[in-house]
Amino acid sequence: MKLRISIITAVLFFILFSNCSVNVKAESEIYFRFNQLGFLPLEHKSAVILSNTKFENVSALVRDARTNKIVFSSLINDFQVYGNFKYSFQLDFSSVQLKGEYYLEIADYRSTVFPINENVYKNVAEKLLDFFKVQRCGYTDPYLHDVCHISDATSLIENGKVINKSMDLTGGWHDAGDYVKFLNTTAFATYMLLFSYDFDPIKFGFDNNKNGTPDILEEAKIGLDWLLRCYVEKNKLVVQVQDLNDHEVGWRLPEDDLLQFNRPAFIGSGKNLIGIYSAALALGARIWRDKFFYKEFSDKCLQTAEKIYSFRNSSTDVDSSGSGMYLDKYFEGKLALGAVELFITSSKENYLIDAKIYADSAGSDYWWSWGDVNSLAHYRLTKFDSKFQDYIKNNLVHFSKTKETNLFGKGVSPTWGTNVTLLGITLQNILWKKLSNDNSFDTVSFIQKDYILGRNPWGLSFIYNVGKKYSKNFHHQISFLKGQLPGGFAAGPATSEFIKGYKIPYEQQDRLSIFQTSDAAYRDDRMDFITNEPTITGNATALFVFGNLKN
Repeated sequence: MKLRISIITAVLFFILFSNCSVNVKAESEIYFRFNQLGFLPLEHKSAVILSNTKFENVSALVRDARTNKIVFSSLINDFQVYGNFKYSFQLDFSSVQLKGEYYLEIADYRSTVFPINENVYKNVAEKLLDFFKVQRCGYTDPYLHDVCHISDATSLIENGKVINKSMDLTGGWHDAGDYVKFLNTTAFATYMLLFSYDFDPIKFGFDNNKNGTPDILEEAKIGLDWLLRCYVEKNKLVVQVQDLNDHEVGWRLPEDDLLQFNRPAFIGSGKNLIGIYSAALALGARIWRDKFFYKEFSDKCLQTAEKIYSFRNSSTDVDSSGSGMYLDKYFEGKLALGAVELFITSSKENYLIDAKIYADSAGSDYWWSWGDVNSLAHYRLTKFDSKFQDYIKNNLVHFSKTKETNLFGKGVSPTWGTNVTLLGITLQNILWKKLSNDNSFDTVSFIQKDYILGRNPWGLSFIYNVGKKYSKNFHHQISFLKGQLPGGFAAGPATSEFIKGYKIPYEQQDRLSIFQTSDAAYRDDRMDFITNEPTITGNATALFVFGNLKN
């Protein structure tokens, strides 16, 4: 019995000291916020500490978790108020570079243990790719649900008129937590999967199902197949399948959709869509030609891309068909991307001439999202003219200045899809470093990535099952009904005023209320479609970032 008691005591002691945010005093008094996964040996390392206890003449320490030896010490100063907390400060311990296990300590307070090693981002990209399997529609071997929406589309709508004609638009991915499919976001996500592999075939060459094809290209093929189905004729594309009636039916699995025989498709066109559509197909054509030697499929992709691109001048600048979602403001960046990918694949000089004109007109967009992808075109064009890398640099300079204006170092002000934009900053730094070998923007880059993984006011990782504490109650029907969402990536905080305008009917009390501010609010609540909904575009961005960070 004494032996059993001793074992139980030891286990409780281990749990108390290893898995809690503090180990001597109550967590309500001080909160450590840092990347839950840990850090690469040579990367920027920092934490934010929130407290209502003032520390005077006290040092923040980093200790080796095995020996308790102090490896870093910094006197605490430069306090500032943050929301409900009287005191907050940042701690930079980048000088700690030896591999090992560590924890932060201030007075009698200790953080959880975190690692420093080369493998902290191992398998994160693979988890993010799993989300696409959940989003699969039609006969695509989906995960967590059955084959669905096999009658897509039941009718066509063009210029507001219903055409009683069906069209095979099965397949692809559901865009987010609902069951609508969009050309704009599918083309972007498909392009990013292809671009990730093209950027680094080694890091993105993982083949977990061991069938001889990189998993990321298998997934991209689902996007390519659906995009090809969306080409109607001349300059016409299917821009959306299903309308907003999808949001009125209630929570259900896709195979149980009451609207499965009432899913219209919208026909439209625009230079913006032509750009991202032709970019995805042209890059797909190149990979299937050069890697798989699949001439028939490659030719089909390239010919379709060239056809639709040829009608750009007779198309509207920005498409406004469909139900008014995912509408671009500009087209130049996407058209530049389409043109440069067509040039690289076909070697036709007219495409390169077009790409340079459009890319110069697009300039720096100082953002990142499904609609703000100028940096991708600028990255590609730098190979042919180094001046285009300056547009990416302009973005990073802007993000770095914005980082200095807030405690958590966000490179942009919160809005809808904040987390995706933050990772877009890291993405653009990866592009910049590949072009310039300059690490000047590493600090702003790593802070954005750390924000996603726990260096945020709520101390959460926004990726499902990544880290110790992570988002779970996504605004996502399959997630709610199945109790899990592999690779789910929350949209992230917005301002309180922005969220208030949508009058969200929350289901749960706000367990994170103490950390909310007017500048940044987030709820891990399934009803929160602003801050807690995952999307294929968000995962496509995150996949590129964390795939490139892994060893």
